[in-house]
Amino acid sequence: MNKEDIGITISKKEDFSEWYTQVVLKAKLADYAPVKGLIVLRPDGYSIWESLRNTFDKKFSKNGVRNGFLPVLIPESLLGKEQKHFAGFNPEVFWVTHSGENEVGDRLALRPTSETLAYTLYSKWIQSWRDLPLKINFWNTALRAEIKATKPFLRTSEFLWQEGHTVHTTKEEAEEEVLKILDIYKKTVEEELAIPVTTGKKSEKEKFVGAAYTTTMESIMPDGKALQMGTSHFLGQNFSKPFEVKFADKDNIEHFAWQTSWGISWRLIGAMIMTHGDDQGLVLPPKVAPIQVVIVPIYKNEESKNKVMTKSQEILDKLELQNIRTHVDDRDELSPGYKFNDWELKGIPIRIEIGPKDIEKQTIVVATRYNREKTNLGFDEITKIPDILEKIQHNMLEAAKIQAEKNTKEITDYSEFKSNIEKGGFFKSPWCGKIECEEKIKEETSADIRVIPFDSEDSSRKCIYCQEQSISMPIFARGY
Repeated sequence: MNKEDIGITISKKEDFSEWYTQVVLKAKLADYAPVKGLIVLRPDGYSIWESLRNTFDKKFSKNGVRNGFLPVLIPESLLGKEQKHFAGFNPEVFWVTHSGENEVGDRLALRPTSETLAYTLYSKWIQSWRDLPLKINFWNTALRAEIKATKPFLRTSEFLWQEGHTVHTTKEEAEEEVLKILDIYKKTVEEELAIPVTTGKKSEKEKFVGAAYTTTMESIMPDGKALQMGTSHFLGQNFSKPFEVKFADKDNIEHFAWQTSWGISWRLIGAMIMTHGDDQGLVLPPKVAPIQVVIVPIYKNEESKNKVMTKSQEILDKLELQNIRTHVDDRDELSPGYKFNDWELKGIPIRIEIGPKDIEKQTIVVATRYNREKTNLGFDEITKIPDILEKIQHNMLEAAKIQAEKNTKEITDYSEFKSNIEKGGFFKSPWCGKIECEEKIKEETSADIRVIPFDSEDSSRKCIYCQEQSISMPIFARGY
């Protein structure tokens, strides 16, 4: 028997990291590539990514964003036009130095991010206020040298993501765009992946290199580590000036444009695995599940097989008419018990079991994956399946919210902070706003400011580190 056919062999609480890797591999979402730091996305994993992509595309389109394509190679001389931004990525850049046997001359970077390339082109495409706003999104890959501490979906040297780059005539319009995108991210992650997020700003120290400021959404994972789920940056004119992204206004007076950039990556899939998975394997939210309902026919001989398979096909047809992604497991060489375990490992939201006795009673057995409960439904009640899926989606989000709340604490005493940080979690603590305190906390505890939630201003307390007056209650945590 192939190793990947064996179920999860370690509990989530016992060894979270090993459990996570086993789920990724054994649920057949991804596999390791021959090159260290890279993974291969298998069909079920890619299907989840496609589902997210389709949802984001619809929402981006309603916001006036269109998709484009950018090449993966960026000349070093081009990156050098924005030194501060490029310096932040320099240690992670892969370089192409040869074409065949010949040196290329100007080294070519394998895209760590696309600001410099996109804005060189934007400076050509934008002439007048009539060309704005310009809103383009790129679905592509990025490459960053994550060789030492790789983990599928969370830290890999190449990853799938989308990066949006918009250009506006006014600061106000660009800042409004930043928040619109962040809201799209938040709603999609909560509604599709059933993962609660906290939104706000990054500190000056943690913001995206080159941004005026960065807004972010953060989640706390079951092991107590924070995960950045997506960012939306207000770039101001920090890129438009070096790249000469300018426009002539209605009076033909030239101005530098105002810009934003924003992105999410396939680490959302990693967050979904960690948030919902259990000791049996993957648990998929119905909205992104490649298969929402699997039908497992149970029979002992050819006569019963024909009856059960015929009824299984009828049920599949009815469910597909309701736009439910359904599959009949007709593998003869495997026992029903093996199939049950296999589909539980893969996290399929609903399993329908049907055998000769069920047909006699005009019922089916419905097993829900997220809570492992079984109920009976009459043949005439199959129309209830969409409602059951909706309930599962809702309940998974509510369970994740409870889990996040348990992992979130308000701590104002630094000694208590240090003693609790080892256990993990989100810590809401008062902060004076000084980078010196932020750096000292990071140095002494390995925790950083993950997000300064919107409306978290607080001047009624003392900074947890220096005891001077606080300005806000950011969330500190150790992260992935």
